[in-house]
Amino acid sequence: MLDKLLSLAGLKREEVYITNVVKCYLPENKVTQEQVRICTSLYLDKQIELIKPKTILTLGNIATQYIFNKFNLALAPMSQIHGRIFFVSSLFARIKIIPMYHPAAALRNPGLKDIVEKDWKNLKGRL
Repeated sequence: MLDKLLSLAGLKREEVYITNVVKCYLPENKVTQEQVRICTSLYLDKQIELIKPKTILTLGNIATQYIFNKFNLALAPMSQIHGRIFFVSSLFARIKIIPMYHPAAALRNPGLKDIVEKDWKNLKGRL
């Protein structure tokens, strides 16, 4: 599904860096705030610092909540902010933050599929 969505945006997997907020296997697919705190401080924050991304697409609520909190953005429900571009400044650059529904959400909820695909199509030329 992610490969199809990247293609809709005119991207190839080898052109983007893909990472996760939580780096461990979640047997129940439920993340705790402690796991987020540990993994982001040990890994994700350092990855962002090293890569210096111009754009960060947050896929799903967990990633969006973390990145919005990290960059002091006002969080709203995904239904209101998906596909919108938010600009933040860091020590190294101005970054576009674009919250998106997680691809798995479209697989679990077929009613979201068209919305998810439209968001990715709209990314083309905006990155």
